[in-house]
Amino acid sequence: MKTIWNKYKHYLLLLYGPLYLAAFHWLETLRPERIHILDTAFDHCIPFMEIFIVPYIMWFFYIGISGAWFFFKEKDSFCRMMIFGIIGMTLFLIVSWIYPNGLTLRPQTFARDNVFVHLVRWIYSMDTATNVLPSIHVFNSVGVCCAIHSSRKLEKHRAVQGLSTLVTVLIILSTMFIKQHSIVDVTIALAMSYLCWELVYNSGVSRIAAAYAEYKLRRSKKPQLRWLNK
Repeated sequence: MKTIWNKYKHYLLLLYGPLYLAAFHWLETLRPERIHILDTAFDHCIPFMEIFIVPYIMWFFYIGISGAWFFFKEKDSFCRMMIFGIIGMTLFLIVSWIYPNGLTLRPQTFARDNVFVHLVRWIYSMDTATNVLPSIHVFNSVGVCCAIHSSRKLEKHRAVQGLSTLVTVLIILSTMFIKQHSIVDVTIALAMSYLCWELVYNSGVSRIAAAYAEYKLRRSKKPQLRWLNK
C-alpha cells in the first residue's frame, strides 16, 4: 500500500477539478448588477466559421488524453502541468467574481445549416457568454503544450511536439472564430500563460525564492554595517 501511495499520491491534485467546477457553477448562477462587455472592433471583423467547432471540441480530448498520459507515464510533468492549470483557473475564478464579464458576439442566426452549426448551437446551450476572462480554453491548451515540450520522455518525439503546437494554435483560433471568446480574453490568457510558464517551467519560483533569501540576508546585515560605520 505504501508503494502504491508513493507512486500515485499525485492524484490528489485531481481533487481541484470538482472544486473548480463547483465554484464555476456558482459563478454562473450569480446575477450581477453590471456585466463588463469585452467585445472589441477587431472581434467584429473576425468572421464566424463553424468549422472551427472541431478544434474547439478537440480541446476536451487534448486535455484529457495528455493529462492521462502524464499521470501514468511522467509524474513530475503531470504535477507541473496541474500546478500550471490550477494557478490559471484560480485566477479565472477570482477575476470572474470581482469583475463580471461577458460577450455579445454570438450570431443570432446562421447562414448555413450543417452538423458544425448544430455543434456550435450545442456548445452555446451548455456554456453561457458570461465569465469568459481569461479564456480557459486558451490557457489550458498552452499549459498542455508547455508540458509536452518540456517532457523528458517526449523531447525526442518532434512530431508529437509539432502536432501539439498545431493543435494548440487551432484551439486558440477556434475560440474567436466560433465567437466564444474575444481578442481580450485570448490575449490575457496568453499573457497569463507566459507568466505561469516562467513560474512553473522556467525556474521562476526558484529565482523568486533566491531573490527573497538574498533580500533577507541583506536586511540582516544592515544593523551590523551601521554599527561598523559608527
